[in-house]
Amino acid sequence: MTIVVGTSSWADPGFVEHWYPAGMRPRERLPFYAERFDAVELNSSFYAIPAESTVERWVEATPEDFTFDVKLHRLLSHHSAKLKDLPEDLRDQAETNDRGRVLLDPALIDEMVRRTQEAMRPLEAAGKLGAYLLQLTPGFDPAKNELPELTPVIEGLRPHPVAIEFRRRAWADPERLEAALGFLSERNAVFVCVDAPPGDHVPIFPAIDAVTSKRFAYMRCHGRNTEGYLHGRTVAERFDYDYPPEEIEEIGDRARRLAEEARQVHVMFNNNARELAPKAARALRTMLGQDPGPPP
Repeated sequence: MTIVVGTSSWADPGFVEHWYPAGMRPRERLPFYAERFDAVELNSSFYAIPAESTVERWVEATPEDFTFDVKLHRLLSHHSAKLKDLPEDLRDQAETNDRGRVLLDPALIDEMVRRTQEAMRPLEAAGKLGAYLLQLTPGFDPAKNELPELTPVIEGLRPHPVAIEFRRRAWADPERLEAALGFLSERNAVFVCVDAPPGDHVPIFPAIDAVTSKRFAYMRCHGRNTEGYLHGRTVAERFDYDYPPEEIEEIGDRARRLAEEARQVHVMFNNNARELAPKAARALRTMLGQDPGPPP
């Protein structure tokens, strides 16, 4: 399919409580999810690189044509990371600031990239590895950061595409945006389009659609709850938004336009409150004429 739809995580606590059948065992959730969607955004890899044996189980639990987009570790996306967030054997080598946050170091970045590739070998071997997602922190600011800082991750994960999500509004300035899109295009990296809350606040990126890689386009749907997005203390509070049918239609129209330029488009719903993300994703699949699978 040209447009592939899924959600950001399959094991979100809201899904477990409100979407999966009551009493379903954890190991049964991924197969249940994969009956209804063709792709998922792996979220746990943001917090820790999974064991290769765990990834092998995910391969075995999903159909042959299922795809995983892998969210990269928080250290690689310039988020604040503590020593406990690193693999245990790397902690002694890492330097920290006076607040205990790990300092970015080229050798550490290269090693985290290498270990990510190593962990995802079962997905790659099975043809189930889609894109790597680099969800930048809003702190990645053009006033103090430069685009070439992203090069080691983009180049290190070839041949798989790296999808870059900018989350600081300053990158949407026309000149900066043009430079960013050019930078990604030159490296065959993917610009992440977003559906986000309205407002011109610093961490809210506007709805800009662009294709920087002919083989792949990516859209993430965060909901449109401005108050929750800015001030929510939990994931459920930040992304508590129930997309109405007319907004699902808007997202579908945007995805179709992206598909005119890219061979495949991934649309991932991140409004992970209760069952709202799988509900929206299934509604989009239905609107696109796809089979949403059996009712949950």
